[in-house]
Amino acid sequence: MITIPGIASRACDGLTRRELLRVGGLSLYSGLSLPRLLEAQHRQQSPPAGRATSVILINLFGGPSHLDMFDMKPDAAENIRGEFKPIATSVPGTMICEHLPKTAKWMHRSSLLRTITHSLNSHHPYSVLTGWGQGPERSGVKRDDHPSMGSVCQYLGLGPKDVPGYVFMPAYPGHSQNPRPGAHGGYLGPACDPLFTLCQPRFERKGAFYDPVLPLGPPLLPGSGHTPGVSPQRMSDRRALLESLDQPVAAAQDAALRRMGDFKQKAFDLLATGRMRAAFDVSQEDAAIRERYGDDLFGNSLLISRRLVEAGSTFVTFHWECAVETHGCHWDMHNKNFDMLRFNLPLLDRAYDNLVQDLDDRGLLDTTLVVVTGEMGRSPKVNGKAGRDHWTSCGFCLLTGGGVQPGSVYGRSDKIGAYPEVDPVTPGDLVATIYQLLGVDPATTVPDMFGRPVHIAHGGRPLGKIIA
Repeated sequence: MITIPGIASRACDGLTRRELLRVGGLSLYSGLSLPRLLEAQHRQQSPPAGRATSVILINLFGGPSHLDMFDMKPDAAENIRGEFKPIATSVPGTMICEHLPKTAKWMHRSSLLRTITHSLNSHHPYSVLTGWGQGPERSGVKRDDHPSMGSVCQYLGLGPKDVPGYVFMPAYPGHSQNPRPGAHGGYLGPACDPLFTLCQPRFERKGAFYDPVLPLGPPLLPGSGHTPGVSPQRMSDRRALLESLDQPVAAAQDAALRRMGDFKQKAFDLLATGRMRAAFDVSQEDAAIRERYGDDLFGNSLLISRRLVEAGSTFVTFHWECAVETHGCHWDMHNKNFDMLRFNLPLLDRAYDNLVQDLDDRGLLDTTLVVVTGEMGRSPKVNGKAGRDHWTSCGFCLLTGGGVQPGSVYGRSDKIGAYPEVDPVTPGDLVATIYQLLGVDPATTVPDMFGRPVHIAHGGRPLGKIIA
C-alpha cells in the first residue's frame, strides 16, 4: 500500500477517502496526480528487481551540446549542424560525433536518450541529481532542498556500512564559483549528504573561462592531507583533538547536536576504514591500468569511482567542474563551442571508454550503471561567437550497463534538435528509471522537513523500453 502517514482504514481499492482528499496536497510536493498515485500503488505491490547494484554518474557541468555529441543534425543548415561530422557506432543506424570514436564502440551496451526536457535554466545540477525539473530556480544549498538520488539511497540503507554509500568528486557543486544545490541530502538531513572529496589539482599553464587547461592529479580524501598517506595515529590524534574541543559544550547538547555527533563519528569511521582509504590509493593500482586512465583529474576520478564500486559504494558522482573561471574546466560554451569541444570530447571519450572497459573486464558492467549527462543541452543555432547558448528544452543522457536495454535509442528530437518530437523525458522520468535499475521502487516516498511524504522521482515514470 502507499505510505502516507496518519491514514487509517482503507477501502477495497486500497485508498481511503482521506487519502483521496490529500492527493491534491501530495501533488504539490511530490508531483503525483491521482492517476499516478494509483499507478504508484500498483507498482509498490510488485517492486522492481533491479540488476544494478551501483551507479557512476558523470555530470558534464555547464550544459553539454547534444547537437555536437549524441543528437547530430547533418542535414540541417550550417549554423545549426555545426562543424563536426557524425560517425557510425556499434549499433547500425545510430550515429554520434566523430570526436567520440571510443564511445561509439559501446553503444551496443548502452541506451541513448535524446529528449531530456525541463524548464530550469540554471547550471545547478538540481534536476539531474534529484529529478525535480520545475521552477522556481534554487540558489545556494538549503535544508528544504529535495535530496539527490545518492542521498535517497543512503536514507534507504543501500550498500555496506563500512564504506560511504554516496561519494561526490572532485568537490561539491560550485566549488570553483558558488555552492550549487542538487548533491545534498536536503530535508533528509546531513547524514544523507555525500562524502565530498577535495579538488586541489595542478596545471601546467594558465588558462581562462574559454581556454581550458587539463587539471592534473587525483581528488583527495578529506582529512588526510594527501589522502592515503595519513597514518592511523594521525587520524586518531585528530579525533582526540576534536573531542577535547567538544567537552565544554557536551552537557548542553540537545538532540540535534547529539545527532551531529553521530554524523561526526560516522565520518571519522568511514575515513579511517581500510577499504575506504584503499579505494582512494590509486598508487596500488596496476601500472598499466593507471597509465590507461591517465594522471588527469578526470581519469583519476573515474579510476577511483571504479575502485569505490568494488569496495561497495552504491552511488558515485563525478561532476566535471574544476577551476571554471581560471582554467575553463566546464561545458558552458557560449563562446568557442567547437574549439572547446575539440579539447573536452577526447578527454571524455578516453575517460568513459577506460571506465566502461575496466568495469567490463572485471565483470562489473552488468551490475554497474554508468550515466553520462548534463543539466541542459545547447541552443540549435550557433551564435556570433561560435558558441551555443543555454537550452533546457532538449538534451541527452547516455546510460551504459546496469540492466539497460542494449543498443536502444529512446526519443526523437525535431529536425534542428530544438524540441522533443517523440517521447519527451523529464528529469523525474530519468531518475525513476535509474531508481528502478537499482531495484529501488520509484513510487517510494520519503518524509520532508514536516513529515509530509514526497515522491522520490517527483511523479516521474521509469522508461520501460530501455530496461532489459
